[in-house]
Amino acid sequence: MEKLWNANYIKIWTVNFLLHFSFTLIVPLLPLYLSETFGANKETIGLCLAGYTVMAIIIRPFSGYVTDTFPRKAVLIVCNFIFFALFAGYLIAGSLTMFTIFRTLHGLPFGTSTVAASTVAIDVLPSSRRTEGMGYYGLANNLATVIGPILAIWFLQMFDGNFQPLFWMSFIISFLGILLDLSLDIPKKEFIPNRKMISLDRFFLLAGWREALTLLCFAFSYGIVSTYVAIYGKECLGITSGTGLFFSLLAVGLILSRLTGSKALRENRVTRNATMGMLVSVFGYLLFAAVQSPIAYYGSAFIIGLGNGHMYPAFLNMFINLARHDQRGTANSSILTSWDAGVGLGVLTGGLLSEHLGYASAFWGALAINVAGIILYFAVTRAHFEKNKLR
Repeated sequence: MEKLWNANYIKIWTVNFLLHFSFTLIVPLLPLYLSETFGANKETIGLCLAGYTVMAIIIRPFSGYVTDTFPRKAVLIVCNFIFFALFAGYLIAGSLTMFTIFRTLHGLPFGTSTVAASTVAIDVLPSSRRTEGMGYYGLANNLATVIGPILAIWFLQMFDGNFQPLFWMSFIISFLGILLDLSLDIPKKEFIPNRKMISLDRFFLLAGWREALTLLCFAFSYGIVSTYVAIYGKECLGITSGTGLFFSLLAVGLILSRLTGSKALRENRVTRNATMGMLVSVFGYLLFAAVQSPIAYYGSAFIIGLGNGHMYPAFLNMFINLARHDQRGTANSSILTSWDAGVGLGVLTGGLLSEHLGYASAFWGALAINVAGIILYFAVTRAHFEKNKLR
């Protein structure tokens, strides 16, 4: 069996972790930062934070085109450098307007960097281990998404509520990713002649629009819960220092599901993993929305982690298996666009609902959209993938 953890794969896995870690180190605490520093209300916070995702969504379709057309290493280095440089904006922003501008612009390099990095991962993986390898690659995102908030909350307490050291840490961590980018040895892309310069499927994987719409529903739910979990715990449950435990339990669930699901991915049982993940995670969202208690708060984290750890890598492989070899960048940009669109809509909708109707309405809304995604999957998406997959 070909080696999975080769040197280039380890490097791009680490780049992916550092990229998301520098990002998620501050994300869950931004609502608190905007509220305490600028006096923003929940609706304003939702609008401010949604700008980042909107820009990532706008750039993602073009990211796939750029990644499939130009040298991927160069694209990765340039975008990661811009991503790194914009962290300085958080340090100098003296008003809510300035912060919103920097935060919104930050979505552009993040959108392109994530597409380029995941496409590089596909390139450096042996074909016989690609499905399994992309499952493990996604674990870097998950670990960063979980470890970042845990450390952020700990550091915030250690620095007596001062957010500036967190921004400095994200600035430095993102720079380390650039150093690793420079050491990558990426194989040259095969030149494909007589290809149409402009066509819609160079910007979005048209074969995967059903999968994209289904995934958007699941991302919507995650966007609401992950963004407002800290401020909800503080205001409604009196949990001032337990958000770190929430994300720790989410991490344990993610890791366990990745490890137990890797065999199914290696055997190409993609829809099995997706089905299992969706059914588990929807129970977690139900528990979070229906029961207002610390036990449900923490228990739902573990359950959602278990579900998402099976579901997301399965959908990632769906997109890859529906795409031609020369559409790898487009496939990656399409799944990330879908996820970002769902998360962004969740952040925005969650802010509006929690401001006017309370947190309960926001979390019930997250559950309702999650159920809609499950219905769509069983009614349309699963059969479509099985019929049209290329590998």
